[in-house]
Amino acid sequence: MSQIFITAAHKSSGKTTLSIGLCAAYRLRGLDVQPFKKGPDYIDPMWLSRAAGRDCHNLDFHTMSRAEILRTAQRHGGDADLCLIEGNKGLYDGLDLDGSNSNAALATLLHSPVILVIDAQGMTRGIAPLILGYQAFAPEVNIAGVILNQLGGRRHEAKLRAVIEHYTDVPVIGAVHRNPALRIRERHLGLVPSNEAQAVKRQIDAIAQAIEAQVDLDRLQAIADAVPLPTAALLTEPRRPTVDLRIAIAQDAAFGFYYPGDLDAFAQAGAELLPFDTLRDSKLPADIDGLFIGGGFPETQMPALEANTALRQDIHRAIDGGLPTYAECGGLMYLTRSVAWKGHRCEMVGALPADSVMHERPQGRGYVQLQETGHMPWATASTPRDIEAHEFHYSALENLPDNLPFAYTVKRGAGINGRYDGLIHRNVLACYAHLRNVEGNRWVERFVDFVRQKKAIEQESCRVGTAHHY
Repeated sequence: MSQIFITAAHKSSGKTTLSIGLCAAYRLRGLDVQPFKKGPDYIDPMWLSRAAGRDCHNLDFHTMSRAEILRTAQRHGGDADLCLIEGNKGLYDGLDLDGSNSNAALATLLHSPVILVIDAQGMTRGIAPLILGYQAFAPEVNIAGVILNQLGGRRHEAKLRAVIEHYTDVPVIGAVHRNPALRIRERHLGLVPSNEAQAVKRQIDAIAQAIEAQVDLDRLQAIADAVPLPTAALLTEPRRPTVDLRIAIAQDAAFGFYYPGDLDAFAQAGAELLPFDTLRDSKLPADIDGLFIGGGFPETQMPALEANTALRQDIHRAIDGGLPTYAECGGLMYLTRSVAWKGHRCEMVGALPADSVMHERPQGRGYVQLQETGHMPWATASTPRDIEAHEFHYSALENLPDNLPFAYTVKRGAGINGRYDGLIHRNVLACYAHLRNVEGNRWVERFVDFVRQKKAIEQESCRVGTAHHY
């Protein structure tokens, strides 16, 4: 249970590329590496999972208690040789003035040794006060080393090493020279996801080779070995029930934003997930009881999505027939009539009475807080409760009718129209918010119970000869 926390002085310092390279490099050495990512994120964890060969799990103060974070780290990292936690933004950045949800707070909770990644382009002597300031700002944070990134060459590296050695007591663990070939392509929501990128393995291997050559992996591992993850009492996992439901899930280049823990929760609830490809499959999987379409980038795949008319029509028929469906963000867009982006418009499923339009700027971004309305179709709690989630979308819905019911009132965030989220249509719940199946919001169990309830009604209809067929 050795651990290391990779963070940075500021956003866009290259810490994700370095974390990917470290996971892959240690894996090539035969170590079992468990990656974690701070905060809500899908794209970085997808790359880290590919590099490590193990699912990356998120640690997020907004949706999880501190006790749950410790249990999650223990549950998934307890059998690993090395746990690598990648921060988000800078070491001390966060929502609250007191830093209670910052990377530093997470590193302190986990007792993690911190490796500070510094984009050192154009820096020489000025790097010393930066490091000293980061040390002095929160002495309880263990800054165990730095990795210099985007260096201009050997001469630049030598100057920086001399300055850091002279003025600070922080060891330089690595010095990575500028190399455009290692950069992962970005767009409006960050890195291009690994489910879309071509030649992913080749790119990860190239990053791993660069890290192996320019980072002292032995010294970094010694730092990690010195401070193991804290132990935590795990909750007793309920016995997995017999699988009695089949739920189709869209997994392809257009839709790939799923938390591993959420997917596992379907099995815990007695549901088998059946993947299908919205770009290539002409039909939904046979004999399904429900449908789940997560987030992604349908706008980048919209010509191919439009071209797959057979699947779009099959989904439309299934939803009109009452198929229980849950869709998030990109999945919501796919179920509308159309998606418009950069002057082009493509037809989508058309099951929801709205059109999706991409904008230049985010229409909703960051943490959200929702409260269920009386229209919520899934089983509700005995008293109204707040649901913590997140959103990040450049699209907005247009041409919505005025009388549609919504599952959530938005207390913080943008949602669909600034006031509500969770559009309800037949047995569909579609929202911009991304939910996460955590101890405070067991949404998977509630959705599966809804599917099971509708299946029981369908079976009773079959008995009397009035059933729909999905």
